[in-house]
Amino acid sequence: MSMPTKLFEPLKLGPITLANRVVMAPLTRNRAIAPGMVPSPLAVDYYGQRASAGLLITEASQVSQQGQGYQDTPGIYSKEQIAGWKKVTDRVHERGGRIFIQLWHVGRISHTSLQVNGGAPVAPSAIGAKGKTFVNGTFADVSKPRALELSEIPGIIESFRKAAANANEAGFDGVEIHGANGYLLDQFAKDGANKRIDAYGGSIENRARLMLEVAKAVVAEIGSARTGIRISPVTPANDISDSNPQPLFDHIVDGLDALKLVYIHVIEGATGGPRDIAPFDYASLRKRFSGAYMANNGYDFELATKVLAANEADLIAFGKPFISNPDLVERLKMGAPLNEWDKATFYGGGAKGYTDYPTLEAAEAAQ
Repeated sequence: MSMPTKLFEPLKLGPITLANRVVMAPLTRNRAIAPGMVPSPLAVDYYGQRASAGLLITEASQVSQQGQGYQDTPGIYSKEQIAGWKKVTDRVHERGGRIFIQLWHVGRISHTSLQVNGGAPVAPSAIGAKGKTFVNGTFADVSKPRALELSEIPGIIESFRKAAANANEAGFDGVEIHGANGYLLDQFAKDGANKRIDAYGGSIENRARLMLEVAKAVVAEIGSARTGIRISPVTPANDISDSNPQPLFDHIVDGLDALKLVYIHVIEGATGGPRDIAPFDYASLRKRFSGAYMANNGYDFELATKVLAANEADLIAFGKPFISNPDLVERLKMGAPLNEWDKATFYGGGAKGYTDYPTLEAAEAAQ
């Protein structure tokens, strides 16, 4: 029998009420249908199976073809993609769930084979990342990027605004802007990737400008109560770094709070790695932000219970455990063992390792 915890209490998030504080984190699965990068019928089953989470956040979905960095990741910029996602949201809502879509532009973490006419990926500065992407069924070095022209930046902002409008049309309860893990908005924010000398480079205010302008545009389109954002102050993911992240993210969160976003989704430490990789005061972000604080990275039942009890977070995001446990909420409630995930089926493929993990009920019935 599990200990008392706020994890299973409801939470009002803007205009919606979540059944519990358990969030399914965005998880890239590389199963969109090509051509067109449309969510597959399997995605309808996959998200529907996990609708008992208080909130589902979809896999990152590119706001344009330019924003794509990995093979077979879905988009939210075409009519076909909107129709594919509508089937997902309908299924989740039929099962009483709530779902946000994560809006993504990868920036320099891409490959020429994915770009329009084989062009170079874009970035704040023409600095290549030491990293890999998943293309043609294997992992390959990312391609060297080109620096975005100042005249191109309004188009980037517009692509996020339009994607938010498309998400609304597809029936999502809201959107999460991807400002984390070394992708485009994070690249602009952090001085390891941004060497610009114009209005989008140099000072903290300038480097934070694009992330805040994107957030402002999305809020103007669908409202602050339906807009969240993901940030990762100290992660080294995708070869990203900043010389002084505390004042940078204090400033960013001040700006997000002024826009009244409904939540910030904070990766504490290295994405999928150590939580204590670098010193950072996450409590500072919590104090600065009046919306919900969603904590992520390395959480299990015990840590989630402790953090919620101390009022250090409002929501807890779980990643890989949701891959192999469609009924993760029920398993956590019961203190039941979790299915082990099959890493070989994380990226690409079909139903195996995607929609075939058994629930507790199914496992007991099979015995």
